Amino acid sequence: MAVNKWCSGRILALTGTVLTLQVAQAAETATSVPHKTANEKKHAQAAREQARLSEERIMVRARKASTVASSATKTDTPIVDTAQSVTVITRNEMDIRGVLNLNQAVRYAAGITQDQRGSTATRYDMFALRGFTVPTFLDGLKLQSSPNGYATAQTDTSRLDSIEILKGPASALYGQSSPGGLVALSSKLPTASKFYGSVAATGGSFDLYRVDADVGGWATDNGFVRYRLYGTANGSHSQLTKTGNQRFSISPAVTIGGDGPTTLTLLGNYQYDPENASYGSVPLLGSLTHAAFGRIPRDFYDGDPSFEEFNRKQGSITYIFTHRFNSDWSFTSRGRYDNIQTAYKSVYGTGVYADPVTYLPDLAQEEAGNFNRGAISANEQMNNLAFDNQFRGHVRTGILRHTIMAGFDYQQSRATEVEGYGSAPDINVLHPVYGQTIAPLPTIANYLTNQHQIGAYGQDEIRLNRFILMGSLRNDWYRSNQTEYLSGSRTHESPGQITFRASGLYHFDFGLAPYISYSTSFQPQSGVVSNDGGRTTRQADPSIGKQLEGGAKYQIPGTPILLSAAGFHIEQTNVLVAAGNLGYSTESGKVHSDGFEFEAHVDAYKGLMITAAYSTQRTHDDSTGKPLVQAGRGNASLFAFYTLPKGPMQGFGIGAGLRHAASAYGGTASFGDVNVPSYTVFDASARYDLGKLSHSLRGWTVSASVRNLFDKRYVASCYGYAPYDEWCWYGERRNAQGTLGFTW
Repeated sequence: MAVNKWCSGRILALTGTVLTLQVAQAAETATSVPHKTANEKKHAQAAREQARLSEERIMVRARKASTVASSATKTDTPIVDTAQSVTVITRNEMDIRGVLNLNQAVRYAAGITQDQRGSTATRYDMFALRGFTVPTFLDGLKLQSSPNGYATAQTDTSRLDSIEILKGPASALYGQSSPGGLVALSSKLPTASKFYGSVAATGGSFDLYRVDADVGGWATDNGFVRYRLYGTANGSHSQLTKTGNQRFSISPAVTIGGDGPTTLTLLGNYQYDPENASYGSVPLLGSLTHAAFGRIPRDFYDGDPSFEEFNRKQGSITYIFTHRFNSDWSFTSRGRYDNIQTAYKSVYGTGVYADPVTYLPDLAQEEAGNFNRGAISANEQMNNLAFDNQFRGHVRTGILRHTIMAGFDYQQSRATEVEGYGSAPDINVLHPVYGQTIAPLPTIANYLTNQHQIGAYGQDEIRLNRFILMGSLRNDWYRSNQTEYLSGSRTHESPGQITFRASGLYHFDFGLAPYISYSTSFQPQSGVVSNDGGRTTRQADPSIGKQLEGGAKYQIPGTPILLSAAGFHIEQTNVLVAAGNLGYSTESGKVHSDGFEFEAHVDAYKGLMITAAYSTQRTHDDSTGKPLVQAGRGNASLFAFYTLPKGPMQGFGIGAGLRHAASAYGGTASFGDVNVPSYTVFDASARYDLGKLSHSLRGWTVSASVRNLFDKRYVASCYGYAPYDEWCWYGERRNAQGTLGFTW
């Protein structure tokens, strides 16, 4: 479905590149003439300016390639010239692999610990990067979540044009963030085409259904006003019995200004998720390890259908304003207001069996497998504002060329939550009985939380021939106030933090670019700390992250073939460590993450698309002497897709992939440390452009994909802190889907 659009954008980009090269050659010729006249100098300057404007137009009109990213510098920059690890997942790759959510989209990136809640908790996007949980940004603005995490937005991937994974600390440009990095999502926006559109219908395993539609074009004869409207209606049963998902989403967008120096884009979205399956888990004993009664079925549901609810409504409106003063200077402002409402109610397993003899594997027990459950409810509402404004320009100081950026951003959120908690009847993993009586839950908390962040930042990219130096500096002022009305408690924190980044890169003319970078991050923490044994207490300071990364990138000149390798060392300090049961913590914690990553990307070059990744990493928490819980030791993956360029099957493409996840630390269980074994699963995809078969079928495509092709049974993750809870989550079962699409 996206191939025709990609091809048209590619052709436009190549045409524009030829134009740019011709203009640049004219400029070079003009500048090479000795003793230039005043008119010749004017013509040369005009040629240079025309070349730069042509490049900017190409960037706006054509689909961004997988070799260009904006998250690391807040401006479109070739990845080979970026001194930080970045992975780009294009719309074309998402369509080929049949991606349905962000968890699935990032599986083939190096450094990812995927599916931290297995295949069940699909209401959230849960994965780790270089051992750390990372935030998500949409169109350059952070998707803010409630303090307790239930009111968390989820972006349907049908809305996205591309995904970027920025690895390592990035607070110098984005403010509070994770030492592991961030994920930057880019929405589909109006394009330069006069009229275009697509519609696709998908069906698959677990009664999956999807209808996706996308239409856009010029609203005025000259293209000064452009529009786009896309949406989806989808649903399926869950991998767990008696649970399912439903979603309805619509996103209108309009751009005013055409190709002029001043443009304004307005983008709206409303998404309604009436049901979101389950957050359910299974006990560790019987899933990761063998129990006396055998293995827990993969479709076992630990909740109760009569008490299962996760209803989410989210709406937003975004603006993106750009003004180009001249060929050197521009201003960009973007902002978003969003509202998220969730109604959550669930019965969940604690992971601890009710009968202690269940743990004795040599006993045959007819009634084995009963385990404890609790019940929880939460009603949350969150209102968020986010703005980012920046000036960007080009200047020269002698032989040095500078790309300067200065900006400020602002984030504000207001969240309310009423939470209930209680007990629930036990359930048997082999013979579950649903519909049991669950008493009304008493309210245990009533929160109001207000958060504000203001940040000012600057960046200078200095070029001397093929040598690129980058420096970024930022100061943040953060403020948080939380009131709990039942207890009358109030907490307040207002830390400030300076973060920075410095890097150097040399780009050889044959395509190799070695680099080194140092960057920092900060994350606010809630909690009470003491430095004098509890005599005095105060609010916790932010945790601080810092990373040293070195590596090399190689892009074969004139091709989209990009290879990258990097080694990194991350330290997170000021981590809270509980002082026993004394009610306070110390800021003595320290976490390390060390690793190596390799990635290779070929984005539709001569009919071939390849994405390959390998990573190995070790995390260590000094306070426990063990790895970070749910941090994997690395991953390896390969996905290749080839489309036949000619012959009787021209337009037919087929591909396959494998994903290997190394073992991961799963916390502590009653028998000791938990280690989740490594696993390897296989995926496959196929697509056929029916227009190659018959001219009357032009625009029609049929595609299919399958995940976990051989239906491997495996545990994706565990989380244990004995003797209280020992949870595990099964991985995704074989899941196949087929799509019929039409593009015009």
